[in-house]
Amino acid sequence: MKKILSLILLFFLTLPAFSNVSIYSTENKKFGLKDDKGNIILEEKYKKLIPLGENSYIALKGSKYGLIDKKGNIIIDFKYSHASRILGKFAKLKNYKGFYLFDEYGNNVLIEPYDSIELLFGGMFLTYKDYRYGVVDFEGKTLIDNVCEDIYMPKPNIMRVKYEGNWYEIENVNSETLSLPDDVKNINKNADFKITKLVTSPVAASKYSLVTVTDYSIKVFSSISPAYEATIDELMLSQGAEAVSIFMKIGWLPKFPFVYLKNYYKILRNPLNGPLSDVKEDIKQDL
Repeated sequence: MKKILSLILLFFLTLPAFSNVSIYSTENKKFGLKDDKGNIILEEKYKKLIPLGENSYIALKGSKYGLIDKKGNIIIDFKYSHASRILGKFAKLKNYKGFYLFDEYGNNVLIEPYDSIELLFGGMFLTYKDYRYGVVDFEGKTLIDNVCEDIYMPKPNIMRVKYEGNWYEIENVNSETLSLPDDVKNINKNADFKITKLVTSPVAASKYSLVTVTDYSIKVFSSISPAYEATIDELMLSQGAEAVSIFMKIGWLPKFPFVYLKNYYKILRNPLNGPLSDVKEDIKQDL
């Protein structure tokens, strides 16, 4: 629910305003573009037009999404089955290979496709591919390769990373928001950052333990949350709809439990970061 409310807030805060171009529609319920004098720039022919930054639109043609500029020129071909906006200026588009990320000019921020791309604090994206997580910045520069079993941020200035079975915490001690430096490998030499190797056992109760029972419970039972969010993305937000209009259409509601179970099962069988992965690892170590 927090994700939906946040997206509604972002919708109002980041809704682009084109000074001389506006979207119009006629009786055929398709959309085009016109200037501030009412002159037609683009005849109405798209099922959806969603402003992206100040220079382009996410457009739906038939059953496929692409990008057009404010003159109506196609800048990304219509070959993607799902589309959503991030921060009002990035387009996350999906085809059979996975998710891609484009800026408002049609530049490919991330060259290769990923299983998922999510927003992080500090001008970063969390990428996920082949059960491994990584981090890139808004320019597409890789900050952490896709080699981690898990990555999450409990606070804006803290990132927790699970790598080769061990948890590490990266904290920017001099900032309220974490922005990783270009050379992450030498982050421990940077006075602004503190790296701590965490005690991974949820019942460990020493002064060195930063992974609390609450944190562990969140990670174990939050398999509910990623499955829920993936379901919301698939049924609602990834259809290219504006956040406000989502609630006006409830055709997705009957599909929700089935899609949710499918996504939960995918998370459950994740060998590296599934809800049972820590339990399996403990059993292996005991044996």
